[in-house]
Amino acid sequence: MLRIVLPLLVIAVIVLVLVRPAPLLRMLRGKQRPALEDDPREILKRRYAAGEIDEDEYFRRMSGLSQDW
Repeated sequence: MLRIVLPLLVIAVIVLVLVRPAPLLRMLRGKQRPALEDDPREILKRRYAAGEIDEDEYFRRMSGLSQDW
């Protein structure tokens, strides 16, 4: 019995990993974290690097993000 169940279980895990890796990873992690590119600090860093905002604006907004409201 075990000689049949174990290979089937291995095949099922391989199929799950190949077909739907994202839901499996979320399940293993426990909870879904927001995407890194949606993080306000990352958006602010990109805007500063692109020259959309100056250094003073960058630091002012970063300090606002780090405050606990």
